Formats: sequence, structure tokens, C-alpha cells
Amino acid sequence: MEACCGPARADDGVPCERTVPARRQASRGMVRGMVRVPGGTFLMGGADPDAHAGDGEGPIRPVRLDPFLIDATCVTNAQFATFVKETGYVTEAESIGWSYVFRPFAEAGIMDASVPGAPWWAGVEGANWRAPEGAGSSVGARQNHPVVHVSWHDARTYAGWAGKALPTEAQWEMAARGGLEQARYPWGDELAPKGRTRCNVFEGRFPLAPSRGTVPVKSFQPNGYGLYNAVGNVWEWTADWWGTSWPAAADNPRGPAEGTARVIRGGSYLCHDSYCTRYRVAARTANTPDSATGHTGFRCAALI
Repeated sequence: MEACCGPARADDGVPCERTVPARRQASRGMVRGMVRVPGGTFLMGGADPDAHAGDGEGPIRPVRLDPFLIDATCVTNAQFATFVKETGYVTEAESIGWSYVFRPFAEAGIMDASVPGAPWWAGVEGANWRAPEGAGSSVGARQNHPVVHVSWHDARTYAGWAGKALPTEAQWEMAARGGLEQARYPWGDELAPKGRTRCNVFEGRFPLAPSRGTVPVKSFQPNGYGLYNAVGNVWEWTADWWGTSWPAAADNPRGPAEGTARVIRGGSYLCHDSYCTRYRVAARTANTPDSATGHTGFRCAALI
């Protein structure tokens, strides 16, 4: 796991466990905005030459899943605001008082919280889901953008409140593939077929400021199952521990110890082909459950 994909918060003793039981059986009212994935057997993982050593993308193996539902989009700022209004929930970034922001986006409140090997990240006081770049910023004009600066605990709590759950890594990958077998991306093998951009990844010279950060959750065409922005835009939390759902990852000398980090999938607007091609469907990495960044969000799933 590399810090460029999601810097981890050091253990600072702040309580972070938030327990809300999740109903895993879908009810009629909660399926709005979800798509059905038929289940069955698919080939999970990849053997891509662009894979990062130790990420555990392989071996390719058949995985069988029961049918399930998954959100067509990542949870938006508007949806998360409804959850907070109804529950009074306070995210971990708000409780701790800071979160990680892409340094070119940060204007004030930069802390002495540099990330080894990834100086483009900065700990920023006051950065949270309401103020993605720190004090003075807001999500007022970004209601239909994915919520960010949410930890795994925050995402799981939202999912439980909604009567859903975070998708397993296998569910996420099956859904992201959209019915295509071993395609590199959710739409096929070309990043920009016929010159048409299909996802939100870094454009420009990294790590200078990109032309944009997050984009609305329905900015590009959906895949074959109806999922929008399955790759790019924001990393997405899954239910699985790193090193347990995918045994090969346990041998990664650069990654987190088994059982200390949760898998994230999909890449983000900071992925760039010059150093990080983790916007491929098979790509994966992880972060500690209490960590929050300006490029990580989530979507929910439920059994049918």
C-alpha cells in the first residue's frame, strides 16, 4: 500500500468504534437508487502488467456470489447531510479536528502532518465532510458530489442507518465489472474509447493542482449493471480487512499488517498513469479504518 493512494492516520487515542447494526435484507423502501447484480460466478482479480507489486490483485480466481443490490452511485453530500440531520452523527474527522487534503487544494490550517513519500498530502485543521478543503470551504455547490473525509467507521454507520451494509470486496468488483469478463475498466479495455473520457482521474502534470477534484456522481455513463463512476472520482470503502479477503496481500512487505486496514477500491481523481494506475477494476489498496481523506467515499450494498 502506498501513501499516495490514501495516507493513514496515526493512532491518536481518539475513540472511533461506532456500532450500528446493519439490516442486510433489502426492504422495499431502501432499494431506490440501487441496482441489481444477478450473482453467479465471475473471475475476480487480475494479472495486469501495471499492477503494483504486493497489491494482491491476483491470482485470478472464480468467485461465486448470490444476487445482491448495490448503490448506483457513491453516497452524496446531500444524502450524508440527511443522515447527519436525522441522527446527529459526528464523523471521526470532525471529532479529531483534522483530515488529509491534497496540498494544492489546501489554503489554510496546514498542520505538521506530512506524509513520507507523498508530500502532496497535508493534514489540514478543520477539514471534514462539510469543509473538504478546510475552514472556509463548503459543499454548498457540491450536493451531488460524493461525500469525502469519511472513515470506514463513518461509512459503516451510515450503511447501518440506511438498512444496508458496505459491499464486500468481491461484491464491489463483480458490480464494477458490469458483466464484462476480465475487462481492464468497467466499460472495456481502453481508458478513453474513441477519445471519450469515461472516468475522473488526474489530468495534468502530477502533483500540480489538477483541473478539478471530485465531480458529480453521475458524471459519466454507467456500466453494464448501472453503476456510475465505479473507477476514478473517489476511492470506495469495502467491508473486508486487508490480507484476509485476498490471501496474496498478506505477503506485502510495504502494506499494512493483516487485520489492521480495510480494503478500498476504484481509484480517485488523484490517480495518474505516471505513478498510480489503480483506476483499473482489479486494482486495490487499503487504509486504516479511522483514516479520512479528501478522495475517499463509499457506496452501500444489500442482499436481495
